[in-house]
Amino acid sequence: MQQHFNDLAAHLTSQLKGNEVFTSFLTAENSDFVRINHGKVRQPGSVSQANMQVRLIDGKRQSAVTVGLVGDLEADKAQLSAQLEDLRALLPHLPEDPHLLINEEVQSSEVIEDNQLIDTADMVDNILAESEGLDCVGILASGSNYRAFANSLGQRNWFASHNFNWDWSLVHSVDKAVKSGYAGKEWNADTFATKMNDAKAQLKLLARPSKTLKPGSVRAYLSPVALSEILDLLSWSGFGLASHKNKTTPLLGLLEGDQRLSEKFSLKEDIAGGVAPDFQSDGFRRPSEVSLIENGALTGALVSPRSAKEFGVQTTGANGGESPDSLSVAGGDLPTADVLKALDTGVWIGNLWYLNYSDRAAGRMTGMTRFATFWVENGEIVAPLNVMRFDDTIHRMLGSELEALTTEQDLLLSASSYYNRSTASSNLPGALLKDFAFTL
Repeated sequence: MQQHFNDLAAHLTSQLKGNEVFTSFLTAENSDFVRINHGKVRQPGSVSQANMQVRLIDGKRQSAVTVGLVGDLEADKAQLSAQLEDLRALLPHLPEDPHLLINEEVQSSEVIEDNQLIDTADMVDNILAESEGLDCVGILASGSNYRAFANSLGQRNWFASHNFNWDWSLVHSVDKAVKSGYAGKEWNADTFATKMNDAKAQLKLLARPSKTLKPGSVRAYLSPVALSEILDLLSWSGFGLASHKNKTTPLLGLLEGDQRLSEKFSLKEDIAGGVAPDFQSDGFRRPSEVSLIENGALTGALVSPRSAKEFGVQTTGANGGESPDSLSVAGGDLPTADVLKALDTGVWIGNLWYLNYSDRAAGRMTGMTRFATFWVENGEIVAPLNVMRFDDTIHRMLGSELEALTTEQDLLLSASSYYNRSTASSNLPGALLKDFAFTL
């Protein structure tokens, strides 16, 4: 596939006229998907696809198209030639783009990870054996992801990664379930058995009579998955330079110096520690890490090429939406094994959902508890908790009320497969809060 892409890039270069420049970005995968329900395989399948975005630039005008490649070199050359003519015909009718920025410095790279994946069928056998007799539901995705960039200036970037993501739940009844996940680059049966045993133990706890908690503030523990939901919402216009400049960021309090998060909290875009490529679709390379929050203070922003052009700064190789692809929060000093003891009496939250802003400018968000959420007394789980709604600010949750972060971090891969398997990930600890506001 790499040679096929390079051959197509060379072909496009030969088709250019005058001062034209082209850029291209490849998104490709060879993936297996297996849907499991009631502990049985319901829908196995495989996806092999390659899509190539081609952008034609002449001066300050640009037009782009995305082409599905068929894998035959001559056929793909022919369709790209035809599309190039269509883009060329469009250019004179388009306005000049004042924020157009192309990478004129050739920064080629090649990352080809070792493929340590076992056969998908063996993963499925392991899953079925561990979940025998249980109502297990989920989706396993496994395989290879490819990203590539090429332009007419001679830059070539290639990235090949291989990973799996088993996103599953053990259902007790109706809305009572334990959600869990296992992701990585190498399947380990012992590691998976540990995760499944933890989920089974929580499933037994769900059989106890449920407790309804009155609205109010309580101590709470957010699992890494629950914390990821909060940070995912925060990533919507939270860390991008454009949102900082136009004051639409939910971190406005930090930006203007009126607020500060806990000194225990540090966050960065960690490309080196994630599963995303170190280049983006415009061909700009990404640094291994970008500090966003350090010891509670805002330290940086993600800068797309367009924002770099508009605001006269250097790009960090961020995507067009300036959202993180490899978010990482530094661990703390609380061992995960001691979480219940440290929580003492309060709510253990395994998952959150339906999050949205209730006051974006104030950094206030709301959402619901989901799946396995438990009431804890004296360091012991005593009952599952019925669904609750929270409404709290980021300045409290990760600021004044943040008591501790777990020492261990969980690598969470995005389960998104819209259009193609995502290369986004996060590496997060759990968070113990002195106070968490439930409103309903």
